[in-house]
Amino acid sequence: MANKIGSYFGEVRAELTKVQWPWDDSERGFRKYKELWDSTLVVIIAMLLVGGYISFFDFITINVVGFLTRP
Repeated sequence: MANKIGSYFGEVRAELTKVQWPWDDSERGFRKYKELWDSTLVVIIAMLLVGGYISFFDFITINVVGFLTRP
């Protein structure tokens, strides 16, 4: 069991050495993580836009169905 766990962590470490991390090692401070922050900002904006889009059509659908089913 312990041998399998050790082997697993060894393989994980080997795979992590192949990863291209989203920052430049030559930069210092906040600039080092610029690409990471930019990508995070894009994801947050996309999430807000998709959430707004879904909320808008949900609101429209609820009101249309409510209007059509009103006694």
